[in-house]
Amino acid sequence: MPRTIQVFEHEQLTLRPDRWGRKLEPEELEKLYAFNDRKDNVYFTGIRHGIKFKSYVGVIQIGGLTLEILPKADKQKEGTESEHSAVTAQWRNALLRMLAICRHIDLESVSEANLERRHHSILDLYFEIFLQEVDKLLHQGLSKKYRHAQGNVTALKGRLDFGRNISQNLIHQERFYTHHQVYDQDHLINQILLRALIILDQIATSPFIKDRLARVMLDFPEIKEMSIQAHHFERLSENRKTIHYQKAIQIAKMIILNYSPDIRGGHEDMLALLFDMNKLWEEYVYRVLQHEAPDNTSVSFQNSKLFWQSEQVKKNIRPDLVITRTVGGEKETYIVDTKWKVLDDLRPDDGDLKQIFAYNLYWESYHSILLYPSTQTRTLPVRGMYEKGMSKDHGCMLAFVEVLDKDGKLNGGCAEQVWSWMTEVNTVRSL
Repeated sequence: MPRTIQVFEHEQLTLRPDRWGRKLEPEELEKLYAFNDRKDNVYFTGIRHGIKFKSYVGVIQIGGLTLEILPKADKQKEGTESEHSAVTAQWRNALLRMLAICRHIDLESVSEANLERRHHSILDLYFEIFLQEVDKLLHQGLSKKYRHAQGNVTALKGRLDFGRNISQNLIHQERFYTHHQVYDQDHLINQILLRALIILDQIATSPFIKDRLARVMLDFPEIKEMSIQAHHFERLSENRKTIHYQKAIQIAKMIILNYSPDIRGGHEDMLALLFDMNKLWEEYVYRVLQHEAPDNTSVSFQNSKLFWQSEQVKKNIRPDLVITRTVGGEKETYIVDTKWKVLDDLRPDDGDLKQIFAYNLYWESYHSILLYPSTQTRTLPVRGMYEKGMSKDHGCMLAFVEVLDKDGKLNGGCAEQVWSWMTEVNTVRSL
C-alpha cells in the first residue's frame, strides 16, 4: 500500500519506529544504501540499521514509499503529534513556495485543492504539472518533423534501394524498397515525452495520477520507444515549433535522468528529486532581492574572480551575491554570502569570516553580509570589523532573515530587511 514519510534534513530514519511511527522496511533501506553508493554518499549517511539525512531536501520514491525531506531552520523540538504535524505542514509549504520562486516548479499550474492535499506528494505535483502540459500539447497537436526512413512502400518515392528491392520484392513487384523522407510526429522531442510517460506509468502510486496518465496515453500517437540519455537533451534546439514544449521537457528530463529502475525485478524502482538546501537558499535570496531591488540597485549572481594560479591550476573565488548601488553619484558594493545553518551564539565560523575578508578585498566592498536563516525575530543584525586589509574600515555583518512569517508561511519581506540593513549600516551596533 502506498505510504508517505515526511522527515526533516539532518534527521535519522531507521528500521525501528521513532516516536512518530516513521520507519523503513529492510528492502527499502537496502535500495537507499545502493542509491547513495551510486551518488558518492552525498544525499545521506548510512548508519546502523538506517540513514541520516544531510542538507538535501526534496523527495525520493521507492516502490510504494515516498520520502519527503523538508528544510527546517530551527532546532525546536515539537511536543505533541499535532504540533509536529503543524510544523511539518509549514515547512513543506515553505519548500514548495521556495521551489516555485526559484522556478523549479510551477505551482500556478496546480489546483489549490491538490496543493493542500497532505497525501499528494511533492513528486505527484510535478507529475500533475507534466501531465497537464502533455495534455495541452496533445490538444494543440504534437509538432511534426521530416525524418529519414527506409522500407517497402506501395508507391515509388525517394531513392530506390536496388539491392534490397530485388531481395525482398522479387515476387511482390507492386512494392518498392526505398530510402525516403516522412513528415510525422515520430521524432526526438516527442520520444522524450513518451519515455517520461512510460516511466510515470511504472512508478506512479496516486490513483489521481494513474487515472490522468491513462487518459493521456490513450491520446498519445504511435511513436517509437527510445532509451533516452542525458546527451539526447543536449541535442534539443528551441524554435517556434517547440517553444511550447519547454515546461513539459523540463519535467520529463527530471523524471528520466533521476529514475533508477530495479534491474533485479520486483517493485522497488526509484525516482529521486533532491535539492542542495544551501544552493536553494542562495538562489531564493537572489531572486527575492532581484525582484524587489530599488531603482539604484543591481543584484548579480554567480560572480567569479581569479584568486590564485600556478602553471597547472587556477583557483577562483565566488561570493553568492554581489550588490551594487549608486548613492550621490558614488558606487557602493555589498557582498552577501548566504549560509543555510542555525547560528546559535553569534559566533560565525572562522572559514566564513576569512571568505568574506577575501571577497571584500577582491570586490572592494566595505559592507558585507553573512546571511543566515532564522525563525526567531532579531531586531538588529550584528556588525564586526576586520582589523586590517583595506584603506578604510571594512567589516562583516551577521544578519538573520526570518524564513517563516508570523502565520507560518514563507516570509515575503526578507528583501525589505536586507535593503534596510544597507541603508542603516552605520547605525548597527558593533561587537
